[in-house]
Amino acid sequence: MKPDLISYQLGIPESCRSTAVALFDLAFGEKIAVAIPSKEARQAVFLNGFNLDYAIVALYEGKLVGMAGFQGKDGALTSGVTYRSLIKHLGIWKGSKAALVLSLYERKSKPKELVMDGISVLPEARSMGIGQQLLKEIATYAANQGYDCVRLDVIDTNPRARSLYQRFGFKAVKIEQFPMFKRFLGFGGVTTMRLDV
Repeated sequence: MKPDLISYQLGIPESCRSTAVALFDLAFGEKIAVAIPSKEARQAVFLNGFNLDYAIVALYEGKLVGMAGFQGKDGALTSGVTYRSLIKHLGIWKGSKAALVLSLYERKSKPKELVMDGISVLPEARSMGIGQQLLKEIATYAANQGYDCVRLDVIDTNPRARSLYQRFGFKAVKIEQFPMFKRFLGFGGVTTMRLDV
């Protein structure tokens, strides 16, 4: 894979929807598994729940190799994952449990703030600067759309991601610790980071 042949664009092509869901699950499936243990069920929920307009993607010869989802004033990458869709895919009991757990992860954006919904890169495309470039594209998009900052949350079990964000210029603005939930959630703390644009 040649880095100079990777292109970046706003929006996930419809032809890449299932790849985007698989990539999202690769990056965040372990975290979401607390709410939806079955990989097949998770991917079915997100396949229908992704709003393709709310991501910046890296493409190599038309193939999705990386993406950065976000939440803005009008919508989010995962805005189609609703209580109704969870009930439809999982049934009333499992869907209600999933909705309750996923509500713990919910982050609302403030005015003039673009919230990232996660960044993920295919394993074979890592160490090529794709994550860094996706962050640059997100920051440029935020500035061009009139946002003042980009905000994200990183869990304490993902020091690699936190290191990437710090190198890019994100600053920690809040740290929350909840060790009593670590056995349940798989992580015991979250750092909120912010990048002024």
